[in-house]
Amino acid sequence: MREAASLFTALCLLGGASIAEASEQAQQPTVDLPASLARVLRGYETAWQNRDAAALAALFTEDGFVLSSGAPPVRGRSRIEKHYSNAGGPLALRAFAYASEGSLAYIIGGFARQTGRPDIGKFTLTLRKAADGRWLIMSDMDNGNTRP
Repeated sequence: MREAASLFTALCLLGGASIAEASEQAQQPTVDLPASLARVLRGYETAWQNRDAAALAALFTEDGFVLSSGAPPVRGRSRIEKHYSNAGGPLALRAFAYASEGSLAYIIGGFARQTGRPDIGKFTLTLRKAADGRWLIMSDMDNGNTRP
């Protein structure tokens, strides 16, 4: 019986460490983005909040990808619009890191339901610069901070 109690205590302590580590990981510092990259995040938030699948798909390259957790890849702007047709709601995006070189860029960040709330997930956006100079999403990969 004492061995079971000791094992239970050890598992609780280990579980507590994992939760603390996950919480710390979820709270990466926010970095400011250049206006051209911030436009992508603000446009994504607005389209998602408004449940506007067409506006959301317009942020992607014609051959872009959505790589959502628990779903097969979705490729192409028209399929992305269809994929997001019933999606949306409260969303706050923030960046942890970014870089750009030439016509390619990336943003790594987290998302929550409200600004200032703890992140419930994370994402990576790979961006490609369009002929008109706007950054468009080539791939969007996201997943939650908790297991399903």
